[in-house]
Amino acid sequence: MDNTSKRRSGAHATMEDVARLAGVSLKSVSRVINREPHVSPKLRAKVDAAIAALDYVPDMAARSLAGSRTFIIGLLIDNPSPNYTMKVQTGVYRACSEGQYHLRIDQIDSTQPNAGLEASLAAILRNSRCDGFVLTPPLTDNPVVLDFFDREGVDYVRIAPDIDPARAPGVIMDDFAAASVVAKHFWSLGHRRFGLVTGPESHGASHFRRKGFLHALEELGATEPVFEANGRFEFEGGIEAGLELLRANPRPTAIFATNDDSAAGLMVACSRSGLSVPRDVSVCGFDDSWVARSVWPYLTTIYQPIEEMGYFAAQLILDRERDRQKLVTLPFRLVVRDSVAEAPS
Repeated sequence: MDNTSKRRSGAHATMEDVARLAGVSLKSVSRVINREPHVSPKLRAKVDAAIAALDYVPDMAARSLAGSRTFIIGLLIDNPSPNYTMKVQTGVYRACSEGQYHLRIDQIDSTQPNAGLEASLAAILRNSRCDGFVLTPPLTDNPVVLDFFDREGVDYVRIAPDIDPARAPGVIMDDFAAASVVAKHFWSLGHRRFGLVTGPESHGASHFRRKGFLHALEELGATEPVFEANGRFEFEGGIEAGLELLRANPRPTAIFATNDDSAAGLMVACSRSGLSVPRDVSVCGFDDSWVARSVWPYLTTIYQPIEEMGYFAAQLILDRERDRQKLVTLPFRLVVRDSVAEAPS
């Protein structure tokens, strides 16, 4: 029976069928399916082609029983930005799908007492064995989480680590440099009075963005004080911080909000204060999320590769031969839109 008639008959292809069509051993097929290291690209291509031709679907239960893996990756989240959460999930899921893994997502409250946090983590381990976990900020830098996983021998990869980044594999971008680019862009347009909407204290990225922005202004020769208010990476927080900054005297002509959610709230604060963006106040965000094109004028922002960070974090778990201290650095870019203009005369 040829492959076409086999599919028409409704029969399920087996690993033996894949091995026969690819002209390789059953062991070779198993190594490719289980994403084992040291498999040649030529062998992987032959087996993948046979799998596609036969519409072969690996038996996940059989794969788990055959080795020490469960073919499940866990994603732990505690982030106030819905956009950030959605993009990370998309990236991790894509990597899981390509690697024929399942994805488990858990929301963890990192602000609870240490005993409660450890109990939550222990419950996750009891309820579902995972081959590894992707940690997102602020869990990425939470010592209770890191110590617990290290003590239990659990594999994990950190997104955007701040504290002791070499402690475990991770995926990062240069938040300090990205915020510096924002400051230089404002300066090039003639702005000399600045505001800054910061993020949560528990997020390492918030600190790097603040420091990068202020450091660049200092190097550029800024003499006016930079007014700051905490927006908590939230839309409502951006409104509150914006109203506070706009009461400053003299008022800032350019404000950097350290994520897009708080930048959108800042723009609402400008409208409530009778100010026009960017005629009276220029606004820049950070993330290049869907929010950036949901406000008017469209938001100038830093593109943060959030989805790609999730994808590569999951890939690091799938790579069983990876360097235990490996850090993957992904690029950023300034996306110039309509919310930033030359300083008012």
